[in-house]
Amino acid sequence: MSKRDYYEVLGIEKNASDTEIKSAYRKLARKYHPDVNKEADAETKFKEVQEAYEVLSNAQKRSQYDRFGHQANQGGFGGAEGFGGFDFDINDIFSSFFGGGQKRGASQNAPRKGQDIHKRMRVSFKDAVHGAKKTIRTMVYEECSSCHGSGAYSKNDINTCPRCNGSGAVTVDQQTLFGRTRTQTTCPQCEGSGKIVSKKCDSCHGDGVVGKEKTVSVNIPEGVDSNNQLRMPGFGHKGINGGPPGDLYIVFEVEEDPLYERHGDDLVVEIPITVAQAALGDEIIVPTPYGDVKLKIPAGTQSHKTFRLRGKGMTNIRSKRKGDEHVIIRVVTPTKLSKKQQQLFEQLAKTDLTSEETVWEKIKSKFKQ
Repeated sequence: MSKRDYYEVLGIEKNASDTEIKSAYRKLARKYHPDVNKEADAETKFKEVQEAYEVLSNAQKRSQYDRFGHQANQGGFGGAEGFGGFDFDINDIFSSFFGGGQKRGASQNAPRKGQDIHKRMRVSFKDAVHGAKKTIRTMVYEECSSCHGSGAYSKNDINTCPRCNGSGAVTVDQQTLFGRTRTQTTCPQCEGSGKIVSKKCDSCHGDGVVGKEKTVSVNIPEGVDSNNQLRMPGFGHKGINGGPPGDLYIVFEVEEDPLYERHGDDLVVEIPITVAQAALGDEIIVPTPYGDVKLKIPAGTQSHKTFRLRGKGMTNIRSKRKGDEHVIIRVVTPTKLSKKQQQLFEQLAKTDLTSEETVWEKIKSKFKQ
């Protein structure tokens, strides 16, 4: 699962001061502390807040995070952290006892995919119905054009690490309960790269990457709904050690429409008609996202009667089949009548308007039994 932006976790702006960061952390820590908050996800949120504060409250870690995102504090850029200056994993254990396992230094130099980017895009109801092509701006970290990713001012400023002789790994002898063991781990001097840069590149300050704001064209699919996600491969941050770039994930937020109510792929619309139209029947015009259509209202139609217009709903993203539009009829009772209209209703009231037994008559007959 991808991590949320640390500033978003604490609910602060990117230019927040240390005091604002500490205040936001204390407030959220009290809110989500497992001893206080008994919600199922409270502990997870509490740990998320702690992690965000640990990075943003540290000037160096925050600077790296602002430039490279989560990747900065995972050993991707700016150094790796480990117990006692060494990193241990299952390969180290195999290496200790059986002489096998993958070299830690080699794994550090292996090509790795770049970090993914997550962006939210607000979409109008119309664009969600018909699909559209929109643009979105995003910050992407790419290879520095000045040093071509080396991080050095020039080729002459790149030297072989004297500690590991360019292998990126060092051998460490340790005394354990099982005797003296020999393990291989990442070289702490070159951080697994096998190279030492004596003079850093002026453009990227030795990081090998620079941030660039890009405009990305996004094809909004027909029928998209809120929280639907679109993956755009290769539009994320630059890969590490020649690895492929990450992906861009677009999470959509579809605006509500004042006329239609959406239920999955189906749409619901309420259409008012007069008492005369309901009693005598009529042909009315009903709006749909694809244009107006005619709907025949049978004589004697009751309020809340529903008619279905097949294929006038939203397009299903997977099957591409369209849902339906459900038209709910609402019979409107007039609140103000002219004198003539009132006379007509009075005359109508004197006639027998019920051709069938009314509901009230049915109820009374039950009590008589």
